[in-house]
Amino acid sequence: MPMRKNQAPKLADAIVAELEQMIVDGSLQPGQKLLPERELAVQFQVSRPSLREAIQRLEAKGLLWRRQGGGTYVQQELNRGLTDPLFELLLNNPESQFDLLEFRHVLEGVAAYYAALRGTTTDFDRIRLAQVAIEQAQQHGDLPGEADAVTDFYLAMMEASHNAVLLHLVRALRGLLERNILRNIEVLNQRPGVVNRIRRHRADLIAAILAGQPEQARDACHEHLAFIEDTLLDIQREELRTQRQTRQVRQHPN
Repeated sequence: MPMRKNQAPKLADAIVAELEQMIVDGSLQPGQKLLPERELAVQFQVSRPSLREAIQRLEAKGLLWRRQGGGTYVQQELNRGLTDPLFELLLNNPESQFDLLEFRHVLEGVAAYYAALRGTTTDFDRIRLAQVAIEQAQQHGDLPGEADAVTDFYLAMMEASHNAVLLHLVRALRGLLERNILRNIEVLNQRPGVVNRIRRHRADLIAAILAGQPEQARDACHEHLAFIEDTLLDIQREELRTQRQTRQVRQHPN
């Protein structure tokens, strides 16, 4: 009986593997449009039929989708499982805001450490651009724009960490994170001097990352978040005292 020869891996297999890796490492982002078929074939140095087969297989996996006559896109809903109604409940629960800050201590502290350790020149450029966007939004008093820019800053830090799990987790939680940041900004802006201190903290964090100092970057991140948490707790206590005093006045009028 003749021996069967080992079949060489199909070109489509290699293309699928490479595109999947680009999605995992963040080179291809949810909703991003792929290059035209002709350019992709040149990039991968393969025939267009092999490329089409790979794209069809990724479509079947739910990673890509094609718009008739409009190109091929990375699936926008890759993170749907992490953006269900539970997170809407968490967002509207006041105590969950502090739970989220504690969670951010863990997540962002680790990301800051590895961003300083592994970040590239391109990563650092993204971080600088995000910081500029934050400052511009602050100058215009655009609180939603500032929250969006701060979220972009943290995403840039996650990208610089080169940890795919951190990156995709934060992308999945973007809506929750951005709305938490906006709520914090709205409250913190009521306190004179707080915004300037937060700016200094973030500047220290960025300086440590760009200088390649992992421990200092992690410590700066924790100091930044701890200051925000302590200030929010102080404001909350003040509001409770004011509410108690108001009730006492109503109960015991002159």
